[in-house]
Amino acid sequence: MKRSIIALGFIMIFGAGAWAAGKGITVCMLPKKKGVPYFTSCAKGAEEAAKELGITLIYDGPTDGSPEKQAAMIEQWTLKRVNVIAVSPNDPEVLAKAMRKARAAGIAVITWDADGAKDARDWFVNQATAKDIGYALVDTLAKDIGGKEKADVAVITARLTAANQNAWIAAMKERLPAYPHLNLVTVKPSEEDQKLSFTVSKDLMKAYPNLKGIFAITSVAFPGAAEAVEQSGKKGVVQVTGLSTPNGMREYVTRGTVKSVVLWNTVDLGYLTVYAAQMAANGSLKPGTASIKAGRLGEKKIDGDNVLLGGILVFTKDNIAKYNF
Repeated sequence: MKRSIIALGFIMIFGAGAWAAGKGITVCMLPKKKGVPYFTSCAKGAEEAAKELGITLIYDGPTDGSPEKQAAMIEQWTLKRVNVIAVSPNDPEVLAKAMRKARAAGIAVITWDADGAKDARDWFVNQATAKDIGYALVDTLAKDIGGKEKADVAVITARLTAANQNAWIAAMKERLPAYPHLNLVTVKPSEEDQKLSFTVSKDLMKAYPNLKGIFAITSVAFPGAAEAVEQSGKKGVVQVTGLSTPNGMREYVTRGTVKSVVLWNTVDLGYLTVYAAQMAANGSLKPGTASIKAGRLGEKKIDGDNVLLGGILVFTKDNIAKYNF
C-alpha cells in the first residue's frame, strides 16, 4: 500500500492501491485537534476501515484546535473535489459556511464526534446520544463522591461554543436533580488546552471551598484537572471524572486520583465514520435507512440522520488494564 504526504502538512493517505484499481472514493477526515490521543485513536480505527474498504483516507487537522483553520481545510478539500469530508466541528457556526459550500459542490459532508449545523451536513456519526453521555457522567461522579452531604461540583468544557459539549451539559443538568446534594456552581472553558484546564481547576478549588467534584468533559481537560487535584493535595477530597481515553488517564487511575473515566471506544468511532462515509459517497446511505452493516462492528442503528455507535464505557482500576487506546 502506498503512502504519501501532500501539501496540507502531515497527512496520511491510505488505500492508494484500491484507488488505482478504480474504487475511486476519497474520504477526508478532520478532527477538532490533531495530535491528541483521543483523535489519534479515532484515526487508527479510520485507517483500519479504509484498508478494509479499499478507499483513500486523508486524515488531517489543526494542531491548535482552531475552527478557522478547520474551515480553511474544508475549503481546500472542496477545491480538490474529494468525495467525502467527515468533520468534527470545534465551532459549528464558524465551519457551517465552508461545509455548505462543500455540499453545494456535490461532496458528501458528514460530522462525527461532534455535530454541526444540520443544513451543513448529510449525516452525523454519533458515539452516543447526549442523554446517554450526560447521564453517565453525572451518575459516575455521584457514585465516586458517595454519601449525601452537600457538595459543590463544576464543569470544565472545551469551548463555550462546542455544540456537542453543550448538549452533554444540558443532559447533565437534566440528570443532576436525581442527586439533590450535588450543586453545580459553574461551567468553565479550557480552550482545548491542558495547561489552562490545570489552572482553571486550581482556581475552582480555591474559589469554592466545598468543591467535591469536577467534570472535565474533554480528553484534553481531564488530565489537566486530575493533575491540579494531585498537586493541590486534594486526592480523595475532590473527585474528578470526565471523558478521555484509558491510556490518557491510566496513571491517574492507578494512583487513585481518578476513580472513573467515561468514554466510548474511540477506535470504533473512527472505524464506523469511514464505513458511513463510504456509504454516503456511493449513495447507499439514504434517508429512512434503519441500520448499516459496518464491518467487524456488525449492524449499527440509525436514528433519523444519526448513525449510532452506542455503548458508553466506564474505565476503573478494575478494568482499565484491559483497554489500550
